[in-house]
Amino acid sequence: MIVLVILLPMLGALAAYLAGRKREDVRDALTRAITWAEFLAAAWTFLQVNALHRELALSLPGVCALGLTFRADGFRSIYALVAAFLWLITTQFSGEYFRHSKNKNRYYFFTLITLGATIGLFYSDDLYTTFVFFEIMSMASYPWVAHDETKAALRAAATYLGIAVLGGMVSLMGLFLLYHRLGTLSFSAIRAASSDASLALPAVLALFGFAAKAGAFPVHVWLPKAHPVAPAPASALLSGILTKTGMFGILAICMNLFVGNRAFGNALLGIALATMLLGAVLALFSTNLKRTLACSSMSQIGYILTGVACAVLLGEHGSLAAAGAVTHMVNHSLLKLTLFLCAGCVYMNLHALELNDVRGFGRGKPLLHFCFLMGALGLAGVPLFNGYVSKTMIHEGLAELGGAYHIPEWIFLFAAGLTTGYMLKLYIALFLQKNPDAAQQKRFDTMNRRYMNRRSALALTASAILVPLLGILPGFTLMPLARISAPFVNRHPVGAIRLFSLTNLRGGAITLIIGTLAYMFVVRKWMFRPSKGYLNRWPHWLDLEDMFYRPVLCQGLSRILCGVCSVLDKLIEGRFVSGFLARTGIAILRVFDELTDHLALILRELLFASREEMHRTQRDSIFIRMACVCADGVYAVSRRLARKHPDERTITDMRYGTFATNAISFGLLLCAMAVLFAIVYVFSRV
Repeated sequence: MIVLVILLPMLGALAAYLAGRKREDVRDALTRAITWAEFLAAAWTFLQVNALHRELALSLPGVCALGLTFRADGFRSIYALVAAFLWLITTQFSGEYFRHSKNKNRYYFFTLITLGATIGLFYSDDLYTTFVFFEIMSMASYPWVAHDETKAALRAAATYLGIAVLGGMVSLMGLFLLYHRLGTLSFSAIRAASSDASLALPAVLALFGFAAKAGAFPVHVWLPKAHPVAPAPASALLSGILTKTGMFGILAICMNLFVGNRAFGNALLGIALATMLLGAVLALFSTNLKRTLACSSMSQIGYILTGVACAVLLGEHGSLAAAGAVTHMVNHSLLKLTLFLCAGCVYMNLHALELNDVRGFGRGKPLLHFCFLMGALGLAGVPLFNGYVSKTMIHEGLAELGGAYHIPEWIFLFAAGLTTGYMLKLYIALFLQKNPDAAQQKRFDTMNRRYMNRRSALALTASAILVPLLGILPGFTLMPLARISAPFVNRHPVGAIRLFSLTNLRGGAITLIIGTLAYMFVVRKWMFRPSKGYLNRWPHWLDLEDMFYRPVLCQGLSRILCGVCSVLDKLIEGRFVSGFLARTGIAILRVFDELTDHLALILRELLFASREEMHRTQRDSIFIRMACVCADGVYAVSRRLARKHPDERTITDMRYGTFATNAISFGLLLCAMAVLFAIVYVFSRV
């Protein structure tokens, strides 16, 4: 059954792609059928594990050299089902959303590949299997971010891929070290070795890649950039599921290896609070609908990390905090599914996301109003909605720490208040305020009965209705999910909780008051002008990617390496020898520079441009003329991935202009080639 759930979407991806070459309607129907079948298979697996109490496990010894192992227990079957549900809903919505879009065949192909890889990751039973599917998922989801092929989309996609490659390589080094010390990477073996202090460094390295995918500070920079430019259904999956794959790895390591470790727990709590608070502040300052939701995702990941940190610090008494982290993962997935689809509904009608452009769009649209309100109330943690349940459990876990941890508790409440503030901003702008342009508002009003077709409306309603259902009946929904997840997080099942006690309700009231004040005095008084609308008050230079990461990686690192090479060159004895080696080295570097430059250009043109443009842009290059002759067969296959009617946009500027940017680009290309060769080598050893 596990093999079927993993391979079904991957094999279906090829069938859908081939069908889409001839008939788009057949491809869309086939994709919907595949996601329905995947959801039913994941639901049946969930029932077998949790209702019929059957243990489902699978081992594939020798595959990828170390073998792959899978297990469907309580938590893993839950999240496989959640992932299948999100793919089902977004696929139903995608038909209308992509009605006039390009590259639809490519989108559906990689979406189904990503689904299979994500399910494989959630069923994994060792860190090696987790890593294999984690990397497949990361690479397959890259086309989501680059889908529109605009300058902003390609830059965000480059950031996404760079963080994914960097995080993956660091995690791989940690896994090498863990395997060297343990001889295995199974979750049970890691749990048994939790007292071994020498595993701390390898575990922290392994955590790096998972934290990057989750969007934790300070490797969160891809998240606010990728979500606004990706299509709304992809944004829902990026926020709702792909960030949770990172949390899956964090849970697998932290809950098994660092239980009771005060130093690690405090460090993780600091990262969690920074992620939570910074994400909330960025969301409050944002004036773009999807960027606000993206920054909100970063903040909500901070809540989940807070629950994990509290569980680590409390040790065997951290069941409540761990349950809060697990349930908030599920809640956040459903909430962001609803909210990003609402944003997608706005975008597919207006092709705009700035609040000043979409103000008043939701007026007179009761279904959209209801769905967005459900997501907003759930995210703000209002009682009787699902977010309140999980946030209350995390808050109680934080309160159990006592002592000096009252400061983190107030940071938690303040960040929760900011969540209310920025959701108020979005809700009022969309549904209560009128557009300052009367003609534009009249155009919005004419869309009131034809802004969404029936299939999209049913998909959006199905996601929104779960928010109050889980919040009103937590004892029959969220609490059983927390209890059956307890074995995976290495904790005892949580007992009865007084979710609606006066103490917990007071905490909820404090956050609502803070959020209302933040909206009144920060948003309305400082960020909004009746004549100009919403103002972007965030300093443009205060961008961690542009201020730190790109300068360090593209300039500082290359200069350091050049300096090291220069010192080593001077240490070589003899002028003739050093001169000869220097000239030889420069010649070799120039050859590789030319080869990798044109190889990158060929790859770019095969994926994003027409063959005629390839000839037109590089007529003077013998390498390209030779490549064009040799690439006829390859292009016949790859041209279906290219745009049928390319416009005059420059997809990628190959005229980098600096040695540093060339070095980084060639380095990433060679890294990708090395990974490919490593995979071929590993499979050849099976």
